[in-house]
Amino acid sequence: MTSHPTAAPTAAPEPPRPVADLIARSHRLGADPRNTNYAGGNTSAQGTATDPATGRDVELLWVKGSGGDLGTLTADGLAALRLDRLRALVDVYPGVEREDEMVAAFDHCLHGRGGAAPSIDTAMHGLVEAPHVDHLHPDSGIALACAADGEELTRRCFGDRVVWVPWRRPGFQLGLDIAAVRRDNPGAIGCVLGGHGITAWGDTSDACEANSLEIIRTAADFLTEHGRPDPFGEPLPGYGALPEAERRERAAALAPVVRGLASTDRPQLGHFDDAPAVLDFLARAEHPRLAALGTSCPDHFLRTKVRPLVLDRPADTPLPELLDRLRELHAAYREEYRAYYERHAGPDSPPMRGADPAVVLVPGVGMFSFGKDAQTARVAGEFYRNAVNVMRGAESVSRYAPIEESEKFRIEYWELEEAKLRRMPPPAALAGRVALVTGAGSGIGRAIAHRLSAEGAAVVVTDRDETAARTVAGELGGRDRAVAVPLDVTDEEQIAAAFRAAALAYGGVDLVVNNAGLSVSKPLAETTADDWDLQHRVMARGSFLISREAARVMTAQGIGGDLVYISSKNGVFAGPNNIAYGAAKADQAHQVRLLAAELGEQGIRVNGVNPDGVVRGSGIFAGGWGAKRAAVYGVPESELGAFYAQRTLLKREVLPEHVANAVFALTGGDLSHTTGLHVPVDAGVAAAFLR
Repeated sequence: MTSHPTAAPTAAPEPPRPVADLIARSHRLGADPRNTNYAGGNTSAQGTATDPATGRDVELLWVKGSGGDLGTLTADGLAALRLDRLRALVDVYPGVEREDEMVAAFDHCLHGRGGAAPSIDTAMHGLVEAPHVDHLHPDSGIALACAADGEELTRRCFGDRVVWVPWRRPGFQLGLDIAAVRRDNPGAIGCVLGGHGITAWGDTSDACEANSLEIIRTAADFLTEHGRPDPFGEPLPGYGALPEAERRERAAALAPVVRGLASTDRPQLGHFDDAPAVLDFLARAEHPRLAALGTSCPDHFLRTKVRPLVLDRPADTPLPELLDRLRELHAAYREEYRAYYERHAGPDSPPMRGADPAVVLVPGVGMFSFGKDAQTARVAGEFYRNAVNVMRGAESVSRYAPIEESEKFRIEYWELEEAKLRRMPPPAALAGRVALVTGAGSGIGRAIAHRLSAEGAAVVVTDRDETAARTVAGELGGRDRAVAVPLDVTDEEQIAAAFRAAALAYGGVDLVVNNAGLSVSKPLAETTADDWDLQHRVMARGSFLISREAARVMTAQGIGGDLVYISSKNGVFAGPNNIAYGAAKADQAHQVRLLAAELGEQGIRVNGVNPDGVVRGSGIFAGGWGAKRAAVYGVPESELGAFYAQRTLLKREVLPEHVANAVFALTGGDLSHTTGLHVPVDAGVAAAFLR
C-alpha cells in the first residue's frame, strides 16, 4: 500500500486587497462616535476577483451586510455581489412603489455564497460610479440634514463640493438618486441626505475616507462657527442636575419602577446615562418641545422609538410624587403610541410591537434606556445621546425639523425591518432578566453565574473578594453581560449598595441567589459562641438581609421575580460535629417556606436547592471544611468527593455545575408555578429525603 504524506494545514487565504482596505477603513471610521453610531452606516469597495466557475476575472462589490457594525466589521460581515448583475437591476426596477422587491433581487446578484445578507443600502453602493463609497450617520451631518433649511445650510457650508439630496426612505430609488448626483456633479465628494446622514465616495479607499472625514469635520466646524451658544434655551429653574451622589441615589431608586413600566409588554433590561450633554439638555427650556419632535435619522428612531417619555417635574420633587407622575405619564404614553400606530398602520402593516417607551428622560437625574438585552438598552441610550447632539446642532443654526411622523412610521414598521426581526433567533430562557448571585467569586456561586449568563441573564457577580468577582464577571464577557460588585452579606450598607449597582447597571433585579456561605466543622463542646454567631451571621442573617432588599426592588418593579436559597442537605439531615453549620442551613431552609408564603402575592417565587458533597471547586471545602470533614469520616481529603459519591444512591459525585443546573431549572420558566420547594442535588441521600 502506498503511503502519502499528510498535507500541512493551510492558512486562511488573505482577503483581496480591496476587502482588506475596506475593513481597515471601516474600523477607523467606526471607532470614532463622531463619525457614525453603533451598527450605523455602511461602507463598500469595488474590485476584481476570479470567478471559480469560469476562471475569469469578475467585477465585484463588497459592502457591509445587514446588521453589522463598522467598528468590528470582519470579512464575514461583508456581502459580495456581481456588479454587472447588480447594475442590470436598473432595467427591471418596477418603480418606487415596489422598490422593496429589489432587496430580494439582490440575492440573484450574489457572488458564490454571497457572504452576509445584503442591506437595504446596497443599491447606494453598487449604482454609484465610484470604487469606494461610505454612508455614515455623523451627528454634525445629521444636524444639517435635519435643519429646517438644510439645503441652504449645506450650500453655505460646502459650496459645490457636497450636494443636498432631499429625504427619501432608504432603498433602490435612493441609490438611483445618489448615482445621479455623482454623475451630474463630477466635482462633488459626497452628499447630505435630508433627514438621514451623509454619503461620500472616492477613487481609492484612502480618498473615500478622507472625503467622509472632510464632510464630517467641515459640518462640525460650520456649526461651531455659526451656531448660537444656547440652542436649547434658558435654564429651567429646578431642572438642573442634582449633585452626583444624590443624582445616582435617586436614579437607583427610580430605575426599578421605570424598568417595570417599560416591561409592561415584554421584559426589558435598562441602562442609565447621566452624561453632561443629557443633563444639560433636560435642564433647558426647549427640551419638552424638542423631545416631543422625536429623533430623525432612521437608525435613531428604530432603536429609540418615535419619541421618548419625558418626566415633567423638577429634579428635587419628592420621590413618591415623581413615581406617581411617572405612572401617569406611562399610561398616557401607551395611549399615544397606540394612537400613533392606528393613525398610520395599513392593512399590510406588521402588528404593533409594544407601546412602552424605549427612552425615559428624568430632568436633573438623567436618561433610562431599555432593550431586550443590556447591549440593546445601552445602544438605545447612545443613539438618543446622538439625537441630542443633532438637535443641538440643528437648533444652533436653524430649527430642528425631523422627517414627518408618517415617514417615521414607514421606517419603524417597514416590512423589511419586520423580516429582519423574524430572522433573529428566539430569545434565551433568561433573556431580559437580571440575576444577582452572592458568593459568586468561586465554586457553586461561580458555576451559577456562568449558567445564568449562558441562559441570557445579565449577572451581578458579588463576592467579599472583589478580585474574584471581577475575574468571574470578565469570564462572562464584560459589562453588557455581567458586572462585579464587592459584597459582604453581613453588611447592610454594602447590600443596599449592591442593589443600587444592579439598578444603575441593568435597571433592577429579577433573580437573586443566596449562595454566600462558610462552614466551621467542630463538635458541640468545641463550638464557640463566635463560631455559632459567624455561621448564622453569614448564612441565616445574610440571606434574610439579601432577600429583604431583593423583595423591595422586585416589589417596586412589579414584574415578579425569583429568590433561590442554596441551602444544604445538612438543613434536614443531622450529622455529627456540625451544629453551627447545620442549624444555620436549617434556618435558611425555613426562610424559603416563610418567604414563599409571604411574597407570592407579589409574583415572587422562593425556592431552595439542597446540595451535598460538592467538593471540587468549592471555596468552603478549600478553606478548611474539607479537611475537617475528611477527618470526621476517616478518609484522605483528596478522596472526599469520591467518599461522598459512594454513600449516595446514584454513586455519583456532585459538582458545582449540577447545583447551577438546579437553579436554572427553578428559574428558567418551566417551573413557573412552583414556589416553596427544596430541590435535593445530592445524588441521592435517603436520610435527607424531604418528608
